[in-house]
Amino acid sequence: MTEPGFLTTTRDSYDTISDAYAEWAADELAVKPVERSVLACFAELAAGQGPMADVGCGTGRVTAHLTGLGADVFGIDLSPGMLAAARKRHPELRFVEGSMTGLDLPDESLGSALAWYSVIHVPDAQLPDAFAEFHRVLKPGGHFLLGFQIGEEPMKLTEALGHTFDLTFHRRTPEVVAELLRAAGFKERMRVVKQREEEGPFPEKTPQGFLIFRKA
Repeated sequence: MTEPGFLTTTRDSYDTISDAYAEWAADELAVKPVERSVLACFAELAAGQGPMADVGCGTGRVTAHLTGLGADVFGIDLSPGMLAAARKRHPELRFVEGSMTGLDLPDESLGSALAWYSVIHVPDAQLPDAFAEFHRVLKPGGHFLLGFQIGEEPMKLTEALGHTFDLTFHRRTPEVVAELLRAAGFKERMRVVKQREEEGPFPEKTPQGFLIFRKA
């Protein structure tokens, strides 16, 4: 079966920037208290539910942060380059190659999962299938965390960090994402909207959304 074009483009792009991205994002969470508080809440809600998967883990910084909070978490990513960076920086953790559109995991095998700024590369038409896949691998009552950029229109980026590539960032509203999650069989537990920040080492051009849902 031919792989969807967005998966190939996303993989190739992150392979291209993996080393530069790892350096750039290494200390990001240290200066983002809102994000840390969301992750701490998620880790506490998911405690004792079973293994957690960080899907679209990139360089593993969130995987490592959640491990530090006591989570039994491993990372999954589409990009071999990003996985190599994750293993180099966090050799004690487990990282595997995979796609959220077809997770190589048994039904109801995870206690919790998160997609921290990773569904942003999934086109609208494929997003319901991705959410259905998360629902399939979670145990009943399992928690699911999403982080994403809020907006109405996608953004295309072709150059950054000294490299050229081809990435599309699909910005969505919390209402749209929440409705899709409910349609997939999830129930909302928490919603946080962080307003845009134009100052600091990691300026944000749009508000940021964080949703925690539970498999009904």
